Amino acid sequence: MTSLVLAEHDNKHLSDATAKTVTAAASVSAPVHILVAGENCAAVADQAAKIAGVEKVLVADDALYAHLVAETMETLILSLAGNYDAILAPATTSGKNILPRIAAKLDVPQISEILKVVSPDTFERPIYAGNAIQTVQAPAGKKIITVRVTAFKAAADGGSAAIEKIAAGSDPGTAKFASEALSKSERPELTSAKIVVSGGRGLGSAENFKLIEKVADRLHAAVGASRAAVDAGYVPNDYQVGQTGKVVAPDLYLAVGISGAIQHLAGMKDSKIIAAINKDEEAPIFQVADFGLVADLFQALPEMDQELAKRGR
Repeated sequence: MTSLVLAEHDNKHLSDATAKTVTAAASVSAPVHILVAGENCAAVADQAAKIAGVEKVLVADDALYAHLVAETMETLILSLAGNYDAILAPATTSGKNILPRIAAKLDVPQISEILKVVSPDTFERPIYAGNAIQTVQAPAGKKIITVRVTAFKAAADGGSAAIEKIAAGSDPGTAKFASEALSKSERPELTSAKIVVSGGRGLGSAENFKLIEKVADRLHAAVGASRAAVDAGYVPNDYQVGQTGKVVAPDLYLAVGISGAIQHLAGMKDSKIIAAINKDEEAPIFQVADFGLVADLFQALPEMDQELAKRGR
């Protein structure tokens, strides 16, 4: 049978996480269909149709789906579930909220945050904060899967999938979208940035975090933080990288004043290159870093800022 991928989008732009989930879905059960549920989301459907390997894009364009409220998405996905062998979504806030409901209603186990598709019914997923990789085999029947998208390459463009409009599902009336408060920044979004500069408790204060922000702006990078820095109130919690924060895998991850607790490493150790600055040469972060500098960050960061300025950054 076929795989169904739940599209991640903002009603205008399709998230890169969707193309990465398509890569995983194609290894589970091909062909792949994408479900785009939203309001005035035709542009998103067009983008989804261009992903290579996608056979069909199903579009539920209705005010009911202006925001991906789990309760309303549940009825829509369940109405389609009978046609699919596997239903997949990125392991994002939305995916983690919606798919467990689908698994419960279908009375099947969910397979969470897969890192690799070994075979159509066997998967690898992280456990113990990413310190061990578990291989799980799904029972016969429908598979409900969330995908850790940092582990998969995005499917290429070049597709020409058919776009099919479908009716909206029923409104269960159990929850309504009330409001959201979004942080606005000119920097790249943390989970999709090519470069991330993160600060930890070693910064000492919210004021000192400006040193991180200056270097990040020079590099056109996103700004991240350890849980310790977030808990101390230096930065908002949407900056947090780690097991209980965001999972990132940029081309370059620069950790400054971060000791390297396993909970933080779980969120960034898949980065292609890891560089660390810490005055403690025994800090665990150096065990995973490709490049390490044992130095006082209050001296190293201004020097880095000056060097980047000389290079026209």
